[in-house]
This record gives sequence, structure tokens and C-alpha cells, in this order.
Amino acid sequence: MQKMIEGLTHITELISTGNGTQGSLLIPKKIFATLIGAVDKKLIPRSEAAIYIGPAGIPGSSIDIDLDTPNTLKVKEVAEGAEVWLGQMDQETFNMKPVKYGITIKITREMMEDSMFDLLRNNITTVGKAFAENENSLIISDALDNASVTTSQSGESVTIANITTAMNGIEEDDYEATTYVIGNEVLYDLRNIDTFVEADKMGNREILATGYVGKLFGMNVIVVSSNAGMTTTSSYVFDNKHAYIITEKRTITMENVTLPTFDMEGAVLTQRIKVRQLRAEAIQKITSI
Repeated sequence: MQKMIEGLTHITELISTGNGTQGSLLIPKKIFATLIGAVDKKLIPRSEAAIYIGPAGIPGSSIDIDLDTPNTLKVKEVAEGAEVWLGQMDQETFNMKPVKYGITIKITREMMEDSMFDLLRNNITTVGKAFAENENSLIISDALDNASVTTSQSGESVTIANITTAMNGIEEDDYEATTYVIGNEVLYDLRNIDTFVEADKMGNREILATGYVGKLFGMNVIVVSSNAGMTTTSSYVFDNKHAYIITEKRTITMENVTLPTFDMEGAVLTQRIKVRQLRAEAIQKITSI
């Protein structure tokens, strides 16, 4: 009897202290009952678009955008008694036809019945993030990459001279450098520029509190994730009042789907969107050699 009690005591100690073989049934286990979602990417806010046109503003399948051509209307000297010179502003036109993007989610009833989580809801939430990331990729590839000038870095790291050169290029065409979009490697470079660090020590603790300076030379600094279409070594300076336009014929739309013959349920999510540069001269790109 004494030996049986001692044996039970030893087993109790194994369970309480975790001194057992991995996978042993003696060790109690608990599954964390929360599904950890996908990481939120750092994206360019839609407010940075010069123009956004929603479904109500696109009566057909596309819309024509008219732009005045800068510096084409001139005032000239007129001699006494002479006819006043006739002038007019030149214009250019381009068409925006939103493209459809989408994805279908299908989950078997067994998966939904056996899962500890609401798989359909979780998938839809993740897809919503994916649509935002796709829009961010379109802003970069279809707008910012069409900058009028691309400046190559003089070395491995972005310098203050690279940034001010890009700003100067925009300002020479009478635009304003309002925004600086950067990737992870450029962010690393900025954190190691002594001028910004020393100024931060003297003025405030922004770089220590947030990880980077939120404004450089008056520009808002926006960090974008590399998994959202951003090349880590590239950065863009632009005027957010003239840089690019977003047209959206269909906002993100979801329709439930039931497939009885496959014993599945799901959803179809779609969006019709188009992004384009508005004025290439309002955008400057800085890239590594």
C-alpha cells in the first residue's frame, strides 16, 4: 500500500513539474483558443491620392480625365491699335477603365463544423487586407513608378542630397514636395543619418518614440511594407495634390456562395479599380544603383 501511494505521488510530481517525455499523455495540454490573424501591412493612405472617383462618378465602364497642360497659356504684348492675340490653354486627355480583381473562398462544411474558429469570417477578413495590399501595389507600379525622373543613389545608402535633389526636381516644375514614401532599407538609411539623429536629440524624441522622423523638410514620411508592392531600396517624393488618381467602379463586394453538391460554403469577393499617375512631373523616384 505504501509503495502504491509513493508511485501515485511520483506521477503527480511528473504532471505538475512537466518532467515527462514530449507528447506524454501525463502532461496536460491546452490549445490557445484564438486564431492569430495575418500581419497588417504598412500601406499608403488613400488620402494621398490627388483624386478619388467612386462608383457614382463613373456612369459607364470608364471615364475620361482632362488635364490642362501647364505653361501653355501666355500673355503677350499688344501694340496700340493692333488686334489682341488669341490664346488658349492646351489640354490632354486619358481614359481610366477600372479592372476587376477578385478571389473565391470555399470551405467544406466538415472544416467549419470541426474547427475551433470561424474559418469563413477569418478568411474574409484576411482577403480584405489583401485587397488593400493590391491597391497599394497598383499605386506604386501604375503611378509612382512612372515618375518623370528617377534619381540613382550615389552610394549604397540614401543621402540628404538624394532627397533634396528629388524635392528640387518637383519644385522646378512648380509642384510641392508633400510626401516621401519609403521602403525598409531606406528607413534604415534615414535612421543612420547623423543630421536627423542629432537634430532629434536637440529638438524632440520623435525618432526614439516612433522609430523614424515623421516629417522631413516638411514632407510626410510614409513607410510601406515590401510585401505590399514596395521595393525596399526605392523611395518616392511627390506632390499629393497632383501625383496620381484612383478610380473605383466597384468597391470591395462580397457575395455568399453555396455549393451543395460539394458540401461547401464560401464567398466571392471582387473589386473594380484603376490607378494612374496624374502628372508624372509631380513625382520623383530615388533608387539604388
